[in-house]
Amino acid sequence: MTIQTIATTPFAGQKPGTSGLRKKVTEFQQPGYLENFVEAIFLTVGGPDGLAGRTLVLGGDGRYFNRQAIQTILRMAAAHGVGKVLVGRGGILSTPAVSCVIRKHGAHGGIVLSASHNPGGPDGDFGIKYNIGNGGPAPEKITDAIFAHTGTLASYRISDAGPVDLDAIGTMRIEEMVVEVIDPVADYADLMQQLFDFDAIRTLFAGGFAMRFDGMSAVSGPYAKAIIEGMLGAPAGTVVNFTPEEDFGGHHPDPNPVNAAELVALMDGPDAPDFGAASDGDGDRNMIVGRKLAVSPSDSLAILAANATLAPGYRAGLKGIARSMPTSTAADRVAAALGVPCFETPTGWKYFGNLLDAGMATLCGEESYGTGSDHIREKDGLWAVLFWLNLQAASGKTVNQLVQEHWTRFGRNYYSRHDYEAVDAAAAEQMMAALRAQLPALAGRQFGDFRVRHADDFAYTDPVDGSLAQRQGIRIVMDDGSRIVLRLSGTGTEGATVRLYLERYEADPARHGIDTQEALAPLIEIAEQVSQLKQRTGRREPSVVT
Repeated sequence: MTIQTIATTPFAGQKPGTSGLRKKVTEFQQPGYLENFVEAIFLTVGGPDGLAGRTLVLGGDGRYFNRQAIQTILRMAAAHGVGKVLVGRGGILSTPAVSCVIRKHGAHGGIVLSASHNPGGPDGDFGIKYNIGNGGPAPEKITDAIFAHTGTLASYRISDAGPVDLDAIGTMRIEEMVVEVIDPVADYADLMQQLFDFDAIRTLFAGGFAMRFDGMSAVSGPYAKAIIEGMLGAPAGTVVNFTPEEDFGGHHPDPNPVNAAELVALMDGPDAPDFGAASDGDGDRNMIVGRKLAVSPSDSLAILAANATLAPGYRAGLKGIARSMPTSTAADRVAAALGVPCFETPTGWKYFGNLLDAGMATLCGEESYGTGSDHIREKDGLWAVLFWLNLQAASGKTVNQLVQEHWTRFGRNYYSRHDYEAVDAAAAEQMMAALRAQLPALAGRQFGDFRVRHADDFAYTDPVDGSLAQRQGIRIVMDDGSRIVLRLSGTGTEGATVRLYLERYEADPARHGIDTQEALAPLIEIAEQVSQLKQRTGRREPSVVT
């Protein structure tokens, strides 16, 4: 084995977004493309002393190109003097599991190979991101430095060693570096046992409680199979689509009522089990479903927060709650009742990291089906499902009862997100620019029954380190607390994704049964009037409504 220095030239556009670098598989397959980005990571995170003797964690969601990328990264890590790499068997580690393993083993950081909920397969998407030593996504100062390196590279270093057997748990070496193939589930399952009352959940299943968990042929399947069926005693067949496939079995692995339509149909039907749930491509998102009721992610965060002390890991109560700006204000009402702060951050899980590390927040959530806590530094799909199981076991109440009781106590925040995917990027930017220009004139303006209290382009000053994030999305807030939010998402790989978020608060329990889109119809009209979204994008309808 020898370490080689390979001449290269920079690739344009290797700028990591909120969830790392995401591109089409075919882009990553270009000679040197993956290698350049990994070289930039190693040059950035090694610091002046390099990576000698450091431990890294490596794994992905099993999508197409996952195994090939892992072999390349291992050979490059060896060439950079890394002391040890912990890699999931079969190249599998969910995003929350990577965070868990980094924290448990005191690793310097980790590399996650995933494009999350984006489609997989040879014509699908691939992604790579770096997580730091606290287990969370790298902050902007690191991703900016990585991007800067991608623009100046003239070479990268790699060992010419042969491939590692990823399917056998054990240790081997590349050059002087130890490669340890680990059980991808074990450390994560141990942590879940510390947080939730597994005995109570076992009793729940033993009493005939029925559940359906849809792994969407993605990475959470092996975790759910091992924990829900193996450790908690749910009947065989409770977990479906549990084998990760390179193309996710043709699924779009995004757990929402549109892409998990089969699960929703089951829960709406006459043979519905007591509880339904799903997770996404890399295991960090979740959908919670009762009978004829898909729980909104914003409500899920609020309900978990309001009932957190029913779970052993949260019995001492919450230090605070954090939510992304587009997420509904349902959690704010719970925080006020509990007497704890509620932080409003930009979209992107990395913004929660400082709050969690500083002990200022315990539970975090975002409207895009992501919920988590201070147990790791990523959102965690299966954790949320286990939390809901714990609530049902401890309270003796169904999902529907828990939701209805929450609305009765706190009121209902009608909420929806309309996605306009793969629109012309220039048109999307022009729309946002036109909206920004209108902001000063919107304050105090009357739209039917709604009067605008304030309108702004959200900016966030981190209360821990004082860092400033600007232009994070346009907010139009009404006197009654109703909100319209518009922002461009950075998770797609084609064109731009425009996301329109709509929220309307209703205190009267007699009005909690209205169809969500009907309740939000006046706000939808105002959003279109102000933004001219359909005219500017050329889209008559959103791609997805959740």
